[in-house]
Amino acid sequence: MNHSLRFSCADFSFPMLPHKEALRLIRMLGIEAVDLGLFSGRSHLQPEQILSNPSAAGRQLKKRLDEEELELSDVFVQLGYEPGDRAVNDPDLRIRQENRDRFRATVEFAHSMECLHMTGLPGVLIQGQPLENGLQLATEETAWRLAAAQEAGVTYAVEPHVGSNCATPEATLAFLKQVPGLTLTLDYGHFVYQGRHTRDADVLLPQASHFHARCGAKGRLQARFSHNQIDFRCIVRHCLAVQDPPRICLEYVWVDWEGCNEVDNLSETILLKRHLQDIAAQCDNK
Repeated sequence: MNHSLRFSCADFSFPMLPHKEALRLIRMLGIEAVDLGLFSGRSHLQPEQILSNPSAAGRQLKKRLDEEELELSDVFVQLGYEPGDRAVNDPDLRIRQENRDRFRATVEFAHSMECLHMTGLPGVLIQGQPLENGLQLATEETAWRLAAAQEAGVTYAVEPHVGSNCATPEATLAFLKQVPGLTLTLDYGHFVYQGRHTRDADVLLPQASHFHARCGAKGRLQARFSHNQIDFRCIVRHCLAVQDPPRICLEYVWVDWEGCNEVDNLSETILLKRHLQDIAAQCDNK
């Protein structure tokens, strides 16, 4: 194992700061890359803001990133305010068509910034929608998104999460089989939250092109470092072992959902970064 860990940090970890100051803070933490959140209604930059001219918006942001000496690691797009809003498997054909237009614009936006990775959501369980129909729509639309991203030279990943079609490692593997070439942005916290052991998710490591890391515990999607129940060792070993290591994004969020506004994001980001670096150093010494 002779690769160093590659870190990024989510700009949406610090929503109370102006975007430029959030980027500057990330660089001050010694982190060289940023994950950009495009969340309708709750991120620094809104998906709707890039629709009219995605390339121009991308060039403008790329200039800002260059000024702060930051690379762009991932564009995480969520077209609705929460996962069930404008979901990839929304039963309304009009909404799905609008989603495609917005996703195309987001791909153009990412491509203009020379960003090679995008993350989206895999779809949710929608009340009144038969499970089989919802899964079929989710896989069809995800396959379309994958092809649109690949055409632009961008890797596309979905993040398995609580309440989604991919809420468990088993459901995630089944979903991946239906969409060949799809990769994962993997956050073990969504499984640990449900009481699963971190080793249950290790089967997903080969499909991961990106990682979201924050401390969590059973019943706590985001927790303080002192309460953490996630074993990050397999993730670190995986990233050190592969030839082209994916980045680990330090992805604390600050939102009034599942208690995710009850930790000090700045301090917890520093503590988790040190913890992951300590694990890496232990691996190198073996």
